Amino acid sequence: MDYNKALNYIHGTYKFGSKLGLENITELLKLMGNPHEKLKVIHVAGTNGKGSTSSFIASVLKGAGYKVGLYTSPYLEEFTERIRVNGKNIPKEDLGEVTGFVKEKVEKMVSRGMNHPTEFEIVTAIGFEYFKRQKVDFLVLEVGLGGRFDASNVVKNPLVSVITPIDFDHTDYLGDTLGKIAYEKAGIIKENGFVVSFPQQIEAMKVIEEVCSKKNGKLIKAPIDSIEILKQDDWGQSFCVKYGNEKIENITISMLGEHQIQNATVALTALYILEKEHGVMISRNALYEGFKENIWPGRLEIMQRNPLVLIDGAHNPQGMRALSKVLKKLFYDKNIILGIGILGDKDASMLDEIVPFAKKMVLTQPNNPRAMSVENLEEILKKYKKTIVKKENIKEAVQEALSLADSEDVVVFAGSLYMIGEVRTILKNKR
Repeated sequence: MDYNKALNYIHGTYKFGSKLGLENITELLKLMGNPHEKLKVIHVAGTNGKGSTSSFIASVLKGAGYKVGLYTSPYLEEFTERIRVNGKNIPKEDLGEVTGFVKEKVEKMVSRGMNHPTEFEIVTAIGFEYFKRQKVDFLVLEVGLGGRFDASNVVKNPLVSVITPIDFDHTDYLGDTLGKIAYEKAGIIKENGFVVSFPQQIEAMKVIEEVCSKKNGKLIKAPIDSIEILKQDDWGQSFCVKYGNEKIENITISMLGEHQIQNATVALTALYILEKEHGVMISRNALYEGFKENIWPGRLEIMQRNPLVLIDGAHNPQGMRALSKVLKKLFYDKNIILGIGILGDKDASMLDEIVPFAKKMVLTQPNNPRAMSVENLEEILKKYKKTIVKKENIKEAVQEALSLADSEDVVVFAGSLYMIGEVRTILKNKR
């Protein structure tokens, strides 16, 4: 199967919906020879920061000389971003070959009268098979949705289960309270397993502690309170933090936002467990270089300067709060042109966090069936009495935002990862 046929097949399974549960993926993987059972997994769940935390862990392990798989979702620009080994996307020909292999097993399932696997289940199976064939030393595995019934949760004995900050998102699937959402995320905790968690809000933390207690899990909270920020500017950040019983000085990351320092600290804590409990050798040099070199596209990423253009995949209240902190800290004295596009099923009140910073706004529409129209978005935002320009087409929205900006201004695009990926491609091609 070639790459384009593989993509058409994968995306064609979207019609089978999103079914939470492990029966289908378990059966599919069984027919494939259970490739996931041959992998050493670091499993990462949470509402925000999953991708960044996963990429920090993968970057440090790669720097330590290991062959590291990284499985994430969604993708920004190219589908192959979702399945990586040592920072390189799965080659298109390999994706075609592995998809053909998985498709055969899916057809066998269906011929036996079983349900057709969903798109995410198929992609997860493709990832497991590719990582097995690549003989990766470790797989950093990001949960797709929730945790308990997510297809990635077929992994039985991860080296460590990691839970990043929990907040309200996907409430139709995961529940309408922090406790309910935390219960779903805590579903990745295994019997007698090691668990690293961001110190959550009280309601969420209580649930995680209860699940750990029931499963005899060993819970380690990331030492967020011990962080000492040394420097923050629009080129990066440096900080000190506890690492076990010692203090690590002058960790530098290229990513912006205090929340990324917190994500790095969660990653650091997971790496500590790998080192101390599983004997994984990680030199201090690998630690420093892995954090410094890590980038996570589309998350507070500066695409150009003069004018400075910042893109951020913030698409829920916690993400918007993190973005607003960066705008307030680094760009409080700048004119900000804000490009916004969101999905219709999101709580638009999250925009209250960033709209006050804007001098002008360009409203656009993500290329997604769930996108909110620019007219509806304008209706919601007109209360701010800002200058508003509507450009349904994303390319036109980018051009309009740039045309409104002087060299000293800041252009910010946020609201949906589906939009940010396209904005990123447009800006890269413009260079």
